Amino acid sequence: MASADVLMSAFTTLLVTVDPPGLAPLFLGLTQGMTSNQRRQVAVRGSLIAFGILALFALLGAGILSALGISMGAFRIAGGLMLFAIAFEMIFERRQERKEKTTDIAITKDHIHNLAVFPLAIPLIAGPGAISATVLIAGRLDGIAGKVSLLGVIAVVLALVLAALTIAEPLNRFLGVTGRALLTRLLGVLLAALSVQFVVDGVKSAFS
Repeated sequence: MASADVLMSAFTTLLVTVDPPGLAPLFLGLTQGMTSNQRRQVAVRGSLIAFGILALFALLGAGILSALGISMGAFRIAGGLMLFAIAFEMIFERRQERKEKTTDIAITKDHIHNLAVFPLAIPLIAGPGAISATVLIAGRLDGIAGKVSLLGVIAVVLALVLAALTIAEPLNRFLGVTGRALLTRLLGVLLAALSVQFVVDGVKSAFS
């Protein structure tokens, strides 16, 4: 069974990468004009699809890397750098702007019934950063017990995402622009530290 420290690190990394509070205003923009029941359906479907995607990479990510001839050390370095780039965007408020552009494009091109798949599940919830973080974490959790623990962590994070989307309107009003900016920056600093740790672990693994 994975240690509490590793599981807490996994939970924190995934939670910060997915950023449920940051998804709330984007979800409101995506589902503008929908009833509360329709919004709930989109939120549930999108969260379930995102869970399936992350679970797939949690279970098969290492096998895919091995088939491509990519070592876990190299992926830890690359994934850590990618997460650091996301952290940089969060600290300087560039990530939210990029996500809002993705949302605007999707509204004009996709039918409303497909919103749960794109862009909600992919790439807003299970984006490149979340997928990379999942594969990186999976590399630190060995055996069936470790994988089951990771699936549990993913389930908890996605449950929090679903909760944030379900109460998106009051949550958005409660945080306000200042609250969202402050929370995003704090989470960005935390993610930056975690991403550096992934790079350090990758360098140690590559040269051991």
